[in-house]
Amino acid sequence: MQLEIRNYYEVLLLEMLSDEGLLDELPSDYLADLCCITLNQLPTRYIRHLVDTYFFEDYNELQQMKHEIQKALEKSRAFLKNNTER
Repeated sequence: MQLEIRNYYEVLLLEMLSDEGLLDELPSDYLADLCCITLNQLPTRYIRHLVDTYFFEDYNELQQMKHEIQKALEKSRAFLKNNTER
């Protein structure tokens, strides 16, 4: 049996990277590492249906989640920069 569940932080992170144009700009290996490192810093929030989440989510909560993602993304970029420029 396959369940249709996803981590909402993953959805938001990919949306953020897409909005910044990074999904097309960055190499896929780097992008995968960036996503993994970023998501490992964040809590999980599992969802079944994205449309339900958009309908029921609180605006302030969404903004807080996006802020958490942005902070984790900045730390991840710095980590990768420091560990790949050797």
